[in-house]
Amino acid sequence: MIIIKKPVITEKMTSISEKLNRYAFIVDKRANKIQIKKAVEDLYGVKVTAVNTMNYEGKSKSRYTKSGVITGKASDTKKAIVTLAEGETIDFFSNI
Repeated sequence: MIIIKKPVITEKMTSISEKLNRYAFIVDKRANKIQIKKAVEDLYGVKVTAVNTMNYEGKSKSRYTKSGVITGKASDTKKAIVTLAEGETIDFFSNI
């Protein structure tokens, strides 16, 4: 199971990571806090002090086409906010 799917890089999360040393990731829905902590520490080589998780239900989507209304649903997601130890940072843009 791949635990960390991708980091959340938005303007709001960038400002939070600079001020509070917290980073957000989209993670697998079945992953727990212990697994997320271990995956972040192994992947980025940092010390994690806290993990907070949030489950998001997928939004209902609909669109109008020639053949009628098509309805669907976006997939459910789980987001993890990871707090790092004092002095630790993650640089997402180093390998670009």
